[in-house]
Amino acid sequence: MAAGGDDDLASKMRRIKHVILVLSGKGGVGKSTMSCQIALSLATAGKKVGLLDTDLCGPSIPRMLGLEGRDVHQGADGGWAPVYTDDDQRLGVISIGFMLKSKTDPVVWRGPKKSAMIKQFLGDVLWGDLDYLIVDTPPGTSDEHMTIVESLRGCDPEGAILVTTPQGVALADVRREASFCKQADIKILGMVENMSGFVCPHCAECSNVFSSGGGERLATALEVPFLGRVPLDPSLARCAENGKTFCDAFAGSPAAQAVVEIVKPLVALDA
Repeated sequence: MAAGGDDDLASKMRRIKHVILVLSGKGGVGKSTMSCQIALSLATAGKKVGLLDTDLCGPSIPRMLGLEGRDVHQGADGGWAPVYTDDDQRLGVISIGFMLKSKTDPVVWRGPKKSAMIKQFLGDVLWGDLDYLIVDTPPGTSDEHMTIVESLRGCDPEGAILVTTPQGVALADVRREASFCKQADIKILGMVENMSGFVCPHCAECSNVFSSGGGERLATALEVPFLGRVPLDPSLARCAENGKTFCDAFAGSPAAQAVVEIVKPLVALDA
């Protein structure tokens, strides 16, 4: 299927109020988990949401949302229809994971083929009218990121959320991601410090497994908003493994409450 042209992409993007990128220079910091929880929380708040998985080599979004085994179908006008998580079609998802014959199939593509697929995702998916499009990205600042930025340059994306863990190794890579945002003229909407401590389910004492506060200090240094800390929670990991909505199932947990606070300024964008 040929990707839509620049005019077609711009026309489709005009039907989306807020495009938000979720970025991190480091792998394994929970970026896809945060993308899913943000998208689910926005949908729960009554918003119409799309979630675009551009991590072509590690497409984990379908499993995290309980959508494994679902297929992408061609719409009436030739575009791709998103896979929806609910009957009300509040949250639509697109991922290369829906197009693989087996979930163990690797995606062994060079940069140009990755770029072409991302352009198709942006130009050919029938998102319709959306309040938010959340774009989950792979780690780093390579072909996928440049393709997204260049494709959206004329579409006025809202900005990016940076996800980090508290330790110095992750912070150094996220600082590079912040530099990328500055060079690409992408507004940083805020920073999330994930895996920030472990709250004991028995005594509620918090142990800082990976230290704590690094993300907030980096946000201060970069002069960007700090959106909050999300502690480690085994229930969140289980929900991600089994495609369950964490913030609904464990609404009273510190991690769920942290996600709610992180999403509040995003909801306010559409007020």
